[in-house]
Amino acid sequence: MSETMPPTRPGPNLSRIATSLGVSVATVSNALSGKGRVSEQLAERIKEHAAELGYVPSQAGRALRTGRSGVIGLVLPDIANPLFPKLAQAIEFAASAAGYGVLIADSRGDVATQTEAINRLIERGVEGLVIVPRRATRISAAACPVAVIDTGSTPGNTVAADHMQGGWAIANHLAELGHRRVLIIGNNPGSNVQNDRAGGVRSGLRPGMSSATLWIETLERQGGSGCSLGLAEKVREGYTAFAALSDLQALRALTELQRDGIDVPSMASVTGFDDLIWSPVITPSLTTVAMDMHTIAEIAISSLLQTIKTRGSREGVLVTSETDRVPMQLIVRQSSGPADPTRIS
Repeated sequence: MSETMPPTRPGPNLSRIATSLGVSVATVSNALSGKGRVSEQLAERIKEHAAELGYVPSQAGRALRTGRSGVIGLVLPDIANPLFPKLAQAIEFAASAAGYGVLIADSRGDVATQTEAINRLIERGVEGLVIVPRRATRISAAACPVAVIDTGSTPGNTVAADHMQGGWAIANHLAELGHRRVLIIGNNPGSNVQNDRAGGVRSGLRPGMSSATLWIETLERQGGSGCSLGLAEKVREGYTAFAALSDLQALRALTELQRDGIDVPSMASVTGFDDLIWSPVITPSLTTVAMDMHTIAEIAISSLLQTIKTRGSREGVLVTSETDRVPMQLIVRQSSGPADPTRIS
């Protein structure tokens, strides 16, 4: 059974506010926008009265007057990945604090879709774009300022988590626990982010330590989607630590080890990257490395808005200053522990 809602009353416009106070529409407009010659006392009175009446400025009208929409676009590579909603929230928070709204598009991991998403957002009048590119792609200048969030090894970035430093922190943690043989587990060898993380792990290995790398997509091309990673065999070969390059791969490793009777962490340690929402609550809770999402978002938005302010919104420019690298934080939980001396080879 449907219910008919009463018609909504339109909100007050500038004319109604002006009539109520006995001033001109131009005076009201100037007071609310902070422009023109309006005494501080009258401006405050107009603002208070507008607030009492529930006045909300028209974004569309403001865009027509100023040529600025007050909106930026955010292009993500895969919203289904639990990492990116966290980043989107941080971007929205930073943009909102600066008085901007955010439109979000998902490239779904496809280069052509990424290009379409960029063009669609520009057509909708965004003043600038924050782009997290599909792996191994570079963003050329669009028809508005662009800030790129990717790994530090990708040229033209604005800001990035220091993925290599995060990998180094993992290796240092495992070294202090006495591990000597480390299996690095990644998803795709074409990912700049995962390659930087893997390089960081290797750079942090101490004398007497060694590593090998397992790429899941390569393995699945041979064994099929969801095939065994063969981690129990790796434990028998003497590997005591599994350094996954994301929490998603760490969860897969942890599940397979437990299924095959390998206790974590007494028989093997597992670590991840990204500190996803479920990482603290699985059993055992996951040792991982976290990105400082809020700092990354603030730097991206600040750089983008500075470019919009100084160069205009339609000049086809990237934010190309030297990449800011934001340190990652090691979070030690229950999935990593001292290496079993009887298993160290």
